[in-house]
Amino acid sequence: MTMLSALADRVILAWGWPRRLIALICGACGALALAPLDLWPLLAVPMTAAVWLIDGSVAQSRRGRLWAAASAGWWWGFGYHLAGLWWLGAAFLVEADKFAWAMPLGVVALPAFLAIFPAAGFAMARMLWPTGAGRLLVLAATLALSEWLRGHVLTGFPWNVYGMMLAGPSWFAQSASLIGLYGLTAVAIAIGAAPAVLGTGEAGTGRWRAPALAGLALAAMAGFGAWRIPAEPVPAVSGVKLRLMQPNLPQDAKFSPRNSEMILSHYLALSDRATGPATSGVQDVTHLIWPESAFPFLLGRTPQALARIAALLPPNTTLITGAARAGETLPGESRPPIYNSIQVVNDEGTITGSYDKVHLVPFGEYLPPVLERLIRAVGLSEFVSIPGGFASGSRRTPLAIRGLPPAASLICYEVIFPGEAMPSGPRPGFILNLTNDGWFGQTSGPYQHLAQARLRAIEEGLPLVRVANTGISAVADHYGRIRAALPLGETGVIDTSLPRVGPATPYSRFGDLFFAGVVASFLLAGVLVRRR
Repeated sequence: MTMLSALADRVILAWGWPRRLIALICGACGALALAPLDLWPLLAVPMTAAVWLIDGSVAQSRRGRLWAAASAGWWWGFGYHLAGLWWLGAAFLVEADKFAWAMPLGVVALPAFLAIFPAAGFAMARMLWPTGAGRLLVLAATLALSEWLRGHVLTGFPWNVYGMMLAGPSWFAQSASLIGLYGLTAVAIAIGAAPAVLGTGEAGTGRWRAPALAGLALAAMAGFGAWRIPAEPVPAVSGVKLRLMQPNLPQDAKFSPRNSEMILSHYLALSDRATGPATSGVQDVTHLIWPESAFPFLLGRTPQALARIAALLPPNTTLITGAARAGETLPGESRPPIYNSIQVVNDEGTITGSYDKVHLVPFGEYLPPVLERLIRAVGLSEFVSIPGGFASGSRRTPLAIRGLPPAASLICYEVIFPGEAMPSGPRPGFILNLTNDGWFGQTSGPYQHLAQARLRAIEEGLPLVRVANTGISAVADHYGRIRAALPLGETGVIDTSLPRVGPATPYSRFGDLFFAGVVASFLLAGVLVRRR
């Protein structure tokens, strides 16, 4: 234990640039615990370092101590987000002539902004910082609370919330059905920080209490997961045969109107591909599903495209596709609002239903009004080729699709938000997630996106049907078990059934109420330890 104590002393006593570098590197190690690597034991590196960095946040005044902790938290968070979100740079290269110069804004400036939240978490922890194991609970509470704020402030950006470090193993991930992602985050931080007391604090056997409790917590999570997940597969919805089509089109070609004919022909031919000697293409399916923003034109205003789709679909077969949709032109406006939508097309080529994306991507699909004039003045625009960007849908309601249970529709980015999957009205039968991860190429981004979509299925007790342009398309049951998938960068189709819906989970009923209870109990325990 001498080596660990020496390491703890080195981190605690570090100052200036060595301290910042330690925080940066340890924070970056946390990204290794995320998809696609899922090296979850490495969550101990950033969380243990966080405890020691706050231990070393000493100064002559209270304000100085808070600033020292916040500074360490900022560098720690900057390293984590820099290593976890580096793949965002690929989006700036899709139209490199327009956006490549702004790549640092996505790759560096966004992580720098997101690092403000762990900086606040570190500072809040320093205000209440007790000695001994109680400080682990204080850190877990304040850092989890700062993550909840990151998921809500300025429309939120809960990508790679720390709880995702424990979401890779299926047994651990089942705890999200009880406490959700933010509750899982508080638990993950406390478990990951437990080794910190081995390098500091009590001598003898007393220092093993916190790591032993962390091990018991992991064992309890694994035991709950093993108990919750049945050995047998979830039964399928009767009479439903899905075909998921993954076209794998380059992003720069996908949004060019001159490629309209090529894109539609590719979709039609791929959708009717036989997957084996016992299949005969689209004739064997009840529902054909295409990805987000499938066309570089407005499907509802292109009757030729609808006619070709109708010619492909057998009787009683339905197409579900992503498509831009034009709304009604409002008085005083020169053009109609354009929505990023999911549209349902029957075998006669009639659009029978639609869902408009509610939670848009800032800077990607629209420019925040408060910054729009400034952003356009420096030569930036939204990534999508829609003048003025997309308009936001008014509310989230279940999407009615012939032959299927009501769908909780989530387009791309929407699926990363815990608690937003459930629409108003009756409980849906599955989560439908259409996405276009072609912006990010062969990077870790699409793997992280799938991991978050899978966790929504566990939280809500709903099966997941996910269709992506370049991957990863997949179907998962309500335990998050992947039943069928197409790898990233592969062109093809998946023929699969739809798993039945599971019972409503505690999280689906009570949302973040249990998370609030976890945070409150951790803070109370930490404060009581501090007073003692």
